[in-house]
Amino acid sequence: MISMLPKKGCLLVAEPSILNDISFNRAVILLTEHNQDGSVGFIINKPLTHTINDLIPEINASFIIYNGGPVEQDNLYFIHNVPNLIPDSIEISNGIYWGGDFEITKNLINEGIILKENIRFFLGYTGWETDQLEYELEENSWIIVENELKEKIIGKNSQNFWKEKMNQLGGDYLLFSNSPENPSLN
Repeated sequence: MISMLPKKGCLLVAEPSILNDISFNRAVILLTEHNQDGSVGFIINKPLTHTINDLIPEINASFIIYNGGPVEQDNLYFIHNVPNLIPDSIEISNGIYWGGDFEITKNLINEGIILKENIRFFLGYTGWETDQLEYELEENSWIIVENELKEKIIGKNSQNFWKEKMNQLGGDYLLFSNSPENPSLN
């Protein structure tokens, strides 16, 4: 389950040691780009209180918007598993695609062709400069795991996703899986 090197399509699971970082405490990030220039990903388990209809009233759907990360939080991004429906999509891996023609996407959502299991929207993203992610990995901020859900991760209920990953990792991580989100409240 654990791989040694980050790559597009893998998951970065926040180590329990980064509890004091409000953006990344208990975060699970889908890595969408990783190369010599840096890395990009989206936090997939931090839903916001907004829906797509709140931000774009002409979309007649109540898909939840997620906090993708602290960078460019005024921009909307999306990943999906229907590249045959959304032109100009960029393949991430495992049947997951990033972006594409937004006008067509809006129409297909309104027509009921694209469902919440097919697409996930984010405000902002998580980004790392050259070698920054590698440094954070050396500092034990993240655990790299394979995305075993592949394209089904888009429809995954995210509420307990971090806890599920801690349980799968086992060992000392089992203790953290049942700890309160803010240990000072314990």
